[in-house]
Amino acid sequence: MSSPVRRVGLFGGTHGNELSGVLLVRHWQQDGAEIQRPGVEVKPFLTNPRAVERCTRYIDCDLNRVFDPESLGRPVVEDIPYEVRRAQEINHIFGPKGSDDAYDLIFDLHNTTSNMGGTIILENSRDDFTIQMVHYIKNALAPEPCPVLLIEHPSLKYATTRSVAKHPVGKYQT
Repeated sequence: MSSPVRRVGLFGGTHGNELSGVLLVRHWQQDGAEIQRPGVEVKPFLTNPRAVERCTRYIDCDLNRVFDPESLGRPVVEDIPYEVRRAQEINHIFGPKGSDDAYDLIFDLHNTTSNMGGTIILENSRDDFTIQMVHYIKNALAPEPCPVLLIEHPSLKYATTRSVAKHPVGKYQT
């Protein structure tokens, strides 16, 4: 039995040229009434503000690929890539990754040019909480389709922005 979800991160702008999540995060930062629930801390967060400011995918490297132990453990020196430094900051705020102190759930909001509609991305088919949550979301959206893409690999350790949380979820919208 998993513990109750008490802290939720809503991420937008992991890729600075994907603006739906950026617009939602900014909206919720101005007025978060629609995302607040009793007993749950919900934090909207702009993940890659420099890339958003330039409306480009990233500055030095893809933020959604640097949440690996090597990058998170790199010493902060002057020439460290911006996104690696930002990953360390995000890990400090929402993690540390893999710890009991990490946020319970992170929704990382993305856009894509693929014709996949609103799609939820999961990384673990054995995470009962996310499976039940996806079932709830699919029922709430019915009859609109909401495909789920499972990108699970038995030996792959994910280095995505959302992987800091105990329950990582990606949401892609075309």
